[in-house]
Amino acid sequence: MIFGWTGRILHIDMTTQKIEVETPDLEAYTRYIGGKGMGGRYLRPMAHLPWDHPDMVVSIFSGPLCGTISPTSGRAHLVSKSPLTGLTGDSSVGGKFATRLKQAGWDGMVIKGRCSHPVGIEIRDSRIEFRDATDLWGMDTGEVHRRLSPGRASLAAVGPAAENGVKYGSMVVDRHFVAGRSGLGTCLANKNIKYLRVDGTGRCTVKTPEKLKRARENILRLTAASPVLMGRFGFTCLGTGAVFDLMDNRRMMPTDNFRRTRFEPASQLNAAGYAKQYAPKKHGCLGCHILCKKIGQQNGRAVTLPEFETMSHFTALIGCMDTDLVIKANEICNRYGMDTISAASTLACRREILGMDYTSKAVLSLLEDIALQRGEGKDLGLGAAAYARKMGRPETAMAVKGMELPAYDPRGAYGMALGYALSTRGGCHLRAYPISHEIFRKPVATDRFSFSGKARIIKIAEDLNTMVDCLTACKFIFFAAGLEEYAQAFEAVTGIETSAQDLLKKGEAIYYNERIINALNGFDASDDDLPARFFTEPGSGGHKIMIPPINREEFLSARKKYYTIRGLDSNGLPLEEKAKALGLVWKKP
Repeated sequence: MIFGWTGRILHIDMTTQKIEVETPDLEAYTRYIGGKGMGGRYLRPMAHLPWDHPDMVVSIFSGPLCGTISPTSGRAHLVSKSPLTGLTGDSSVGGKFATRLKQAGWDGMVIKGRCSHPVGIEIRDSRIEFRDATDLWGMDTGEVHRRLSPGRASLAAVGPAAENGVKYGSMVVDRHFVAGRSGLGTCLANKNIKYLRVDGTGRCTVKTPEKLKRARENILRLTAASPVLMGRFGFTCLGTGAVFDLMDNRRMMPTDNFRRTRFEPASQLNAAGYAKQYAPKKHGCLGCHILCKKIGQQNGRAVTLPEFETMSHFTALIGCMDTDLVIKANEICNRYGMDTISAASTLACRREILGMDYTSKAVLSLLEDIALQRGEGKDLGLGAAAYARKMGRPETAMAVKGMELPAYDPRGAYGMALGYALSTRGGCHLRAYPISHEIFRKPVATDRFSFSGKARIIKIAEDLNTMVDCLTACKFIFFAAGLEEYAQAFEAVTGIETSAQDLLKKGEAIYYNERIINALNGFDASDDDLPARFFTEPGSGGHKIMIPPINREEFLSARKKYYTIRGLDSNGLPLEEKAKALGLVWKKP
């Protein structure tokens, strides 16, 4: 008997509307674990196909801890090829989708093909139904949720942005949770999937419940002692917006499309201000005790308060000073289903190219144009890199490998600079999350203005965060707990003797697989780079903090060290012998 996993994976062919049930052996589960690992398993054979090819798969997986009392383990992970970047694309999302899928008896689903008309997929335990969704096509995600009234079930939907081919279309889960990055909502819409509704009545099996209870208590104790998570000014009280003041104080808040790193009105736009104005209540993923999501009130109706990235990019990055604009922009992006980071970054790129400041009205109008693909919105929906190239100003796109950068200026944290450049999904802070040790100073502090030791730190952190995305836990809890505690939880749930090092090794293989997928699509060292601006222009200093340009020679030296440590050649490509040592197959084309 398998513990932790259900032992069943649902395969759906949208072209024929047929389903198959896969029952992998234990070796497959222990190798790929779940979440991002399992998604990569099914993406690799399709790596050569365009993102919109009917045979391209979209995978959604839970992890082995999902549905148990293991803290923050209820996230789902989507994997496919990104329409925005052409890279391996993935996105983690909260809510209750993963838990309900697991309770329905499925570890995950792998979807291929394309239906001839819009459909919804409804899963109730072993019953799978395809519902005609033609009447829902064109509706925003909020209206879909109101129409379907899912109740206990979890509902994931795409909006008009994905339907209309916006390259950064998202999938919205349970109204408040978004799989935003990589454009995977657009991948679902390309298959004519409007929504997924999932419910289940089963229970998740645990090998040693008492041992899991002890592991849970260890994690909860560490969490309770973390000011970042549970303190008065931490995530539980202020949400991820708690980071806003910190980025301002460290002089690394991306401002005016990353031309500056200080936004003078920032102190008036912080999370405490939102809390005072919108009186939010705590909300979070099913089974989470941190509850970092904040639902406020505006004119008698509930509004989802923005995450840190949205707060920062819809103010400092585009030169606006209106918290009400941020609320409305966040709402439009969520309703229409598109990534707030990519949307704001593309608007910032446009502002620099045209030399025109925004009014709040203009921002909201442009967001609607993007989602509905009207006029100028058709070009803006391509993302910042493609838009800037089309405008003849490619240097204004603050993106890596086609993905727009989030709200941490790399000139203020050199580990972040390296992490952005090397990320397998493009400009992403979550692959290695060096902000943890460079800014939060957890688990140990490092010099944020030095590349010393960062190559090895980034490699280890990538392996660790890969495993977090395979267990489908929340990255935030790792500000307090570690892989040691989660190895104990994994062992208790599955009955498989496991150490933190065992999990790290599996994470290394899964991450290396992503490097192979990207190499098969023509990506190499020339793509592992930052926009030139960061090497030539200083940031905005102050309070005895200097933000100089990044030294390019030191950056390239650190990147070279990373290639050696990761087991890549001098051009950033996988090595056959390293792949073999990790149980993977790779031959350079």
